[in-house]
Amino acid sequence: MILAVDTSLGTAVAVIDADGRTVAEASTADRLGHAEVIGDLLAQVDRPGITHVVAGMGPGPFTGLRIGIAAARTFALGRGIPLIPVPSHFAIAQSMLDSGASGPLTVATDARRREIAVSVFDGADADGIPHLTAPTRLEKRGGGLVDEAAEAAELSAAALAVVGARALAAGRTLADAEPLYLRAPDVVQPSAPKRVGS
Repeated sequence: MILAVDTSLGTAVAVIDADGRTVAEASTADRLGHAEVIGDLLAQVDRPGITHVVAGMGPGPFTGLRIGIAAARTFALGRGIPLIPVPSHFAIAQSMLDSGASGPLTVATDARRREIAVSVFDGADADGIPHLTAPTRLEKRGGGLVDEAAEAAELSAAALAVVGARALAAGRTLADAEPLYLRAPDVVQPSAPKRVGS
């Protein structure tokens, strides 16, 4: 069984079995308060026999992503099982493909600061993983259909787990250990203190 954890939008966790069926799933759409709910959601879906943990790596807000990734890493470390990092947009694309969508698929999520994070997929690869056609990018909000899609975006942790399971089976790495923030953090290293003369 595989546990998936994602906090790029709301907070979502799920467990799937070896056949990709959802065993347990819990989520909240609240885009704040990840730290307050993640422990309870994990307790709701925890099952014996979990062999891997999939962590949603974003794109998403800095603090939200860190909470989900830290929870996934801690769960994996505590159980002594591997962690599989997967970009969060792959889960949304997987859900779109599962619902019968075809052709180029645009996944857009709110990136705050009047920007949206956009990924374009074109169907699925031979291993069943959504095919990303170009790196995920930030775009300014323009009031169009992509903006509306970003506002309505929802992420299924079960779909994230399915993508992680397929990546594991295919021996593919979809993300590295660093979250996909898409912009530099607001905090910067302070400059050296000014010298004060007498």
